[in-house]
Amino acid sequence: MDLGIAGRWALVCAASKGLGLGCARALVREGVNVVIAARGEAALERARLELLALPGARQVLAVVADITTPEGRQAALAACPQVDILVNNAGGPPAGDFRQFAREDWLAALDANMLAPIDLIRLTVDGMIERGFGRIVNITSSSVKAPIDVLGLSNGARSGLTGVVAGIARRTVAHGVTINNLLPGQFDTDRLRGNFAYLAQQQGIDAGQLAERKRTHIPAGRFGSADEFGATCAFLCSAHAGYITGQNLLIDGGAYPGTF
Repeated sequence: MDLGIAGRWALVCAASKGLGLGCARALVREGVNVVIAARGEAALERARLELLALPGARQVLAVVADITTPEGRQAALAACPQVDILVNNAGGPPAGDFRQFAREDWLAALDANMLAPIDLIRLTVDGMIERGFGRIVNITSSSVKAPIDVLGLSNGARSGLTGVVAGIARRTVAHGVTINNLLPGQFDTDRLRGNFAYLAQQQGIDAGQLAERKRTHIPAGRFGSADEFGATCAFLCSAHAGYITGQNLLIDGGAYPGTF
C-alpha cells in the first residue's frame, strides 16, 4: 500500500533506538523526510546512518536534543523545515514504589511524558492546520489502559496526556489534522529490559527467568518488535488515516484481557 506521505517532513522524538527508531524506519521507507532527535550523540548518529541506508531514504537529519526541555524542543523544531508528522516519544520515568517518589520525581515525569508532548503539539498544530494536513502520534503505554503498579510515575503522566489529547483531537480533525496515541505493551526494548531488571531484583530472581515468565503470559507468545510498532505508526501517519483521531490503539499481543 502506498501510504501517500512521500516527501512529507516528520519529526520523531527519542528516535535513536527502540520504538522511536522503529517509527523512523517505517516513515523513511515510505519516502518521508525525517528529523530524529535524542540525547545521546553516538547512538543518534548510528541511527541516522542506518536510516539513510534504507530503500527509499530521502533526507534524514539528526539533532542532539533533550525534548523534555524548552531548549531541546526548539532545537528539534528548528532542524525540521516543516512538521507534517510529529511522533512524540520520550523515555519513561523509573519504576518504583510510589512511596519512594518525591515531588521532584513527579514533576520530572510530567515534564517528560505529558507537558513536553503537549508543548510540541502546541508549537506545530497551527502550521498543520494552515496546510490542511497533519499527523500527530503520541507513544504512551499500555499502562494507560491497564495501570502497572511499579510504574506509577508513567501511569499518571501518560494518562494526563491522554486526557488532554482527547479534547484537542476533536478540534483539529476537521482541518485534516489527526492526533492519536499508540499504547505499546511489552516490546523488546532497553526500557523493557530495565523494568525486568528492577522487578527481578525486587523479587530476588534472575532477570532472564522473569522475562521468560512474562513472555509466556502474552497470548502472542512473544514480545513485540520495534519494526511492527513502527509500521502501525506509519499507517496512522498516512493519507488513508484521516478519519482516525483521538484514539488509543493498544498494541500488546493480546495481553490486555478486556473487550473494550
